[in-house]
Amino acid sequence: MSKVEIVEVAPRDGLQNIARFVPTEDKISFIRKLRATGIERMEIGSFVSPKAIPQMSDMEEVVKGLGPMPGLRTVALVPNSKGASRAIASGISDLIFVISMSEAHNMSNVRRSVDASIADFGRTLAEIDPEKKLSIRIGLATTFHCPFVGVMDEVEVLRTMCKIVALREGIELTLADTTGMAEPQHVGRFARRCLAEFGNSVQWSFHGHDTAGFGIANVLAALDAGVRSFDGAAAGLGGCPFAPGATGNIATEDLVYLFSRMGIETGIDLAKLLEVAEIAASLSPTPTGSHALAMPRARVLAGGGRLSA
Repeated sequence: MSKVEIVEVAPRDGLQNIARFVPTEDKISFIRKLRATGIERMEIGSFVSPKAIPQMSDMEEVVKGLGPMPGLRTVALVPNSKGASRAIASGISDLIFVISMSEAHNMSNVRRSVDASIADFGRTLAEIDPEKKLSIRIGLATTFHCPFVGVMDEVEVLRTMCKIVALREGIELTLADTTGMAEPQHVGRFARRCLAEFGNSVQWSFHGHDTAGFGIANVLAALDAGVRSFDGAAAGLGGCPFAPGATGNIATEDLVYLFSRMGIETGIDLAKLLEVAEIAASLSPTPTGSHALAMPRARVLAGGGRLSA
């Protein structure tokens, strides 16, 4: 293995948890700076109800202000056909839908059952993408742990995944540790089970949070199981407004630093990324969980080698 993909999610999953509205021009600048680090796929926001997530109320303006960004896959989260239509009209062709694997969490998040969400997703696909030209990713929220019921039953999660996979060939499924409470053995075991069950018919990615401090360990477990795409947020911004107690995402710079130490390419310039992560950290009203930002900059950029004091 020589390379992995890191998908940057701070402009969406990070900023959506910040109550203070980040001006449109600042969002555009933030995304451009992230792109300049070498990131090739990025969630730039979500086309959701402004009442639900006020931070994302300016998505059309953000996309228009960004203009063409060669070499970057710009991705947007959409909750339904209305959001998907808005995203497509803005020029976004990579869409993310989120369906929880937990009934309790899905009800908290979107006020409907998991089966109802899957049915709505199927109808939305038929309406917006009859020729199957869009890139579709499904975030499988609470794959491992739910804030309301605890550890998830693997058999039930697989059963739900089968229903989703049946709706679309070539779909990407993101195994999401929404609460940050999964432990590495669970992540590795279930990721292997998923890859064995669905094989190459599905693209796989992992989305983790660092609530319990297991974020990087879970990434390594997913990597060992065969996953090659990982979500990160600059400075570890984020959380989940519908998962009580969940803290920030795994910091992108921690991922880049980890893989650099392992000799695995990410295509991301760590020095530039650390500068952008400082900006990301300044947007958060609370301290972020980035380990790389907390370390001496020279030590991080030296690859962890022994340095004189």
